[in-house]
Amino acid sequence: MKIALLGVSGRVGSRLLTELLRRGHQVTGIARDTGKVASQPQLVLKRGDANQPAQLVPLLAGHDAVFSALKFATTDAASLIAAVKQAGVARLLVVGGAATLEVAPGRMLLDTPDFPPAYRPEAEGARRFLDALRGERELDWTFLSPSAEFDPGERTGTFRLGGDQLLTDASGKSWISMEDYAIALVDELETPKHSRRRFTVGY
Repeated sequence: MKIALLGVSGRVGSRLLTELLRRGHQVTGIARDTGKVASQPQLVLKRGDANQPAQLVPLLAGHDAVFSALKFATTDAASLIAAVKQAGVARLLVVGGAATLEVAPGRMLLDTPDFPPAYRPEAEGARRFLDALRGERELDWTFLSPSAEFDPGERTGTFRLGGDQLLTDASGKSWISMEDYAIALVDELETPKHSRRRFTVGY
């Protein structure tokens, strides 16, 4: 498939790029600064700002799906969703955050007393983005939340999927590597099982 990847130069975006190319997809990598990304076969790099719809729409047109690995605190959800639709792309797959997952019925991790203040702007942005997607009636979207600990690591291919609840292992730890996260999101691209839904991945 032909994929537009927003945020290709970031930590998660770069791992999604690796996974997409590994599986033979054609990728247009879009970022404000593409200088950090090495040129590779099947990859076209384009400079673009996701908050500038007039600039973004022509970059997205002609793709089978858009992946967004952008920071929520600095991304306008309504603007991005509108750009994807205006470009005529049917699917949007979003790198989500763990803070919007439930740790008890109806209670998000974001709303717990010990949630770190430093992460709040990004977490609140993720909540706004997910709310915007849930109100969307035309676009085929998917929002994949990682586990609480989300760092570079190994590509094991062994993990669990969940819904709206935070996943933890037998010791109570909630974690996933960015490499395995990328597998789960590209799996969803190739074999859709969470259309217009959020899901999560963890060990």
